[in-house]
Amino acid sequence: MIRIEGLRHRILDIPDLVIGAGRTAVIGPNGSGKTTLLELCAGMETPESGAVTLHGRPRSALSIGWVSEFPDRTMLFSRVYDEIAAPLRFCRLPCPKVDARVRQAAEALGIRHLLSMPLRDLSGGEKALVAFAAAVIRTPDILVLDEVDSHLDEEALRQVLGMIRDAGIPLTLICTQNMDAASEADSVLYVVSGTVRHQGSPEDVFPLLSGTCFYPPLWRLTRCR
Repeated sequence: MIRIEGLRHRILDIPDLVIGAGRTAVIGPNGSGKTTLLELCAGMETPESGAVTLHGRPRSALSIGWVSEFPDRTMLFSRVYDEIAAPLRFCRLPCPKVDARVRQAAEALGIRHLLSMPLRDLSGGEKALVAFAAAVIRTPDILVLDEVDSHLDEEALRQVLGMIRDAGIPLTLICTQNMDAASEADSVLYVVSGTVRHQGSPEDVFPLLSGTCFYPPLWRLTRCR
C-alpha cells in the first residue's frame, strides 16, 4: 500500500491518498502532475511537504522497480545483458543464478536475441523492454512505470503485462495513455491539475469520463450498444 498524506510538491496538492495492492493505472491530461506523482512514489524525489510511505515503511526500506518515460536516460551500462543483470549483481547473487534469471526474463519479453547487443543500437521500444526487464528482475516490492507502453506495440505490451502478472509484484503503478490497458487495471487514478479527481475501479471511474478522450475505445464499442 502507498499512503500519501498532506502532500504539496510542485503542481501536486494531495491531502490524503491510499493506493492499494494490485495494478493501478494513473491517467489524466498532459501536465497534470502524473510523472511527478510517480517519481515521488518511486523515491526519485523527496516531497516539499507531506509524506509518502510504502507498505507502512520509508521508501529506503523497500525495493522499488522504476522505468521512466525515457528509459535510456537511466541506463548505466553499455550492453543489454549487463543492464538487466545489474540489480542481481548488486545483490551479489552467484553468477549461474544471475545468468539463468537474465535469460529467463529476456525470453519472457522476446528480447533474448538482444542480450549481447550494445544499448546504443536498440530502438526505443527495445530499450523500454530492457529497462523493464531490469526493473522487475529482482521482483521488487513496488513497480513504477511511467508511460513505458508509449514505446511498445500491442504484442510487446501484452508481454509486459503478462510478466507483471506472473512476477507476483505486490503493487504496480502505471502511468499510461492507453485507456484500453488502463481499463484492465485493478484500480484507476484520474489526475487533473495536480489533484486526484477520481479514484476507484475501472467500472467506477471510466463512466465518469464517458464524454472525454479518457474513456476506453473498446468500451465505446462493447458497452454502448
